Formats: sequence, structure tokens, C-alpha cells
Amino acid sequence: MPKWATSFGAQVIYGLIIGLVLGFIAVDVEPLAATLDWVGSTYVKLLKLLIPPLVFTAVITSVANLRQVTNAARLAVQTLVWFAITAFFSVLIGIGVGLLVKPGANTSVDAAAAAEPSSTGSWMGFLDSVVPANIFGLGVSGESVKFNVLQILVVSLLFAIAAVRVGKPAEPFIAFNESLLKVVQEVLWWIIRLAPIGTAALIGNAVASYGWDALGSLGKFVLAIYIGLALVLFVLYPIILAAHRIPVLEFFRRVWPVTTLGFATRSSMGVMPVTQRTTEEAMGVPSSYASFAIPLGATTKMDGCASIYPAVAALFVAQFYGVDLSLSDYVLIVVVSVLGSAATAGTTGATVMLTLTLSTLGLPLSGVGLLLAVDPIIDMGRTAVNVTGQSVVATVVAKREKILDESRW
Repeated sequence: MPKWATSFGAQVIYGLIIGLVLGFIAVDVEPLAATLDWVGSTYVKLLKLLIPPLVFTAVITSVANLRQVTNAARLAVQTLVWFAITAFFSVLIGIGVGLLVKPGANTSVDAAAAAEPSSTGSWMGFLDSVVPANIFGLGVSGESVKFNVLQILVVSLLFAIAAVRVGKPAEPFIAFNESLLKVVQEVLWWIIRLAPIGTAALIGNAVASYGWDALGSLGKFVLAIYIGLALVLFVLYPIILAAHRIPVLEFFRRVWPVTTLGFATRSSMGVMPVTQRTTEEAMGVPSSYASFAIPLGATTKMDGCASIYPAVAALFVAQFYGVDLSLSDYVLIVVVSVLGSAATAGTTGATVMLTLTLSTLGLPLSGVGLLLAVDPIIDMGRTAVNVTGQSVVATVVAKREKILDESRW
């Protein structure tokens, strides 16, 4: 049997196919549907379990290693610039698709479904989310403990910079974090190896549970979203990769497990450990840089959720309510999409990003309720683009700054 047929990426594909089959069976078999739901949600919990220690130890270790690197600040700026560049072109694609497809014109969606969302995006919300609520960046919601990666990143950077400034007395602290990071990565790899099983369960549960019937009235909107996502994934990203002489087909072959797992889990946070490991080991991005870029990207780099989706959805709402948008409105969509993902970093969800866009344009927030029926369906595609884009930017910046291990290619 050829090596590719037993590779990790191939195993994930097998899981995807098996999940589709199980999902169609589970539609009529309730116990199977419940099992798929449990296995899938448990796998996502396992992935998220190690995110706080992974981010904390990786950031401290990477900052300590960057003491010998003179372009650390330049790396950070380049990362943010390329986040903005890809978001800019993604939102232009979203606007173009929305104008061409006109998803809100002549739609059969029931106006009675209009309802304002329970939470909205705001710039003050972003500022609040950056300031850590406690030293661990953790919070309690009901009986569950939740974490904010952006806050953990801030706390980690503070401790890392302090350790570097303290000097020799802090070396045991840095050595401890380096050792702990190795242990966390080893346990994490055990969990990642379960990805084919997790993918099968998550896709199976999606087929069995999501409201596919809702596609009837909102099929045009879903089509527009996926056209936009496909153009970003298979046109924009390849152009950027090719412009930097990074083999396009080889890149997508290596990033495929990340893309697929993002599609199945619908969680950039859940996939973050896999994204980081793949970016480091398969792409050749130094861990000292990837441990900064990937966690930051998982919270603020969302071409699917923060660019394509709000652009197409805003046009849908405007077309549905018969509101004509001016040139300045389209400029506002671009500005909010390029900068606005930061405003949703502490409150994840494309719906929050959409409310920020609608409120900026003065469009009715009740239009959000029209789209909720198909949100799980389009969220799979959005997340797949998000996590792929995070790896694209990290690889491109590493190549531009001449720190990419090109022997991996």
C-alpha cells in the first residue's frame, strides 16, 4: 500500500467518508445519532483541554527563544498586516458575490423569522476582552469553566517579557515551561491522532442533526456564502502562496487535516492545536513564531466569519428589506471586516461580527434572525476557511522573513 494511503491526511479523509455514511444512517437511528453527538463533542473537549497550557508555555518559550532574533517586532507587524490583507480581499470577494447572486432578492424566507440576536459586537467589548479577568484568563459560565485565548496570550506575553528582563534568576522558570511544553505537545499528539474518529463522529452528527430542510428558503444565501468561501480558499490563497513561491498543491495536501477538522468541528479554538502542530511540522514554520501567530490567528484571523459572511449577510439583509446601499456603505463593510474581527475576539461567533456590521450600516439587527436556521451549515465552511487562512499567513510571513525551514518542502 502506498505511503500516502496510510498518512494522517488520508485517515482524516476516510473518517470524513465514514462520517457521511454514518450520518445518513443516523437520521433514522436515534441511538447512533446520540453516540455520534457524544463522541464528536467529547473529541472537541479533548482538543480544547490543552489549549491554555499550550498557549502559556509556548508563548513563554518562544519569547525566550526570540531573544536571539532581531526581527521579533517585525514578525508581529507582518502577521497583522497579512491578516488585514487577506481580510481585505476576502471581503471584496464577499461583496462581489453578494451583488452578483443577490441572495436577499426574491427569497421565500418568512419575514416572521426576523429577530434581534441576544449578543452584539462592539469595540468596547474587544477592549474588555483583552484585559484579563484573572491571571489564568479563565471564567465560569454556569457549571463550566471557559477560557479566553486572547487574555491567556496577553498574560503569557507579560510573564515572558518579565522573565526575559529578570535574566538569570528566571532561567529555571523558562526551563520549566520548555519542559512542560514538550509534555503538553506529546499528550496533544495523542489526542490529535484521534482526529479520524472525531471527524467521522462530527460529520455524522452534522448530517443527522443540522437543519438541512432550511436550505429550501435560504438555499440562495447558502450558495452565495459557499461560492465566496470557495473563491477565498481555492483562488485567493493559492495566488498568495504562488506569489511567494510556496507549492500550492503541496500546501493544501499538508493543511488538509486542519481544513477538514475545521469543517467538522466548527471551532477555530478546537482546531488550534492541530493548526499549530501542522504549521510547525508540515510547513516548516519555526515554533517560536507559530506559537504566537496561530493563537492570535485563532482569535482574530477569520476570513470566513469576519469577511465573507458579514459581507454577504449584510447584502442579504439590505436586499430583503429593500435598502439601497451607497458606495460609502460598501466602504464601511470593508473597514469593519478588516478591523472588526478584533472586536469579536473575546466573544466568538460570526453572528456577533454580523451585528457589528449591520449596526455600523444602520441596517435592522432583526435581519440576523432570518439567517439563524442555516447558520450551522454555513459555519462549517466558514471555520474551514478560517483555520486554513491562519496557516497560510503564518507560512507566508515565515517565508518573507526568511525563517521558513524550506528543507521541509
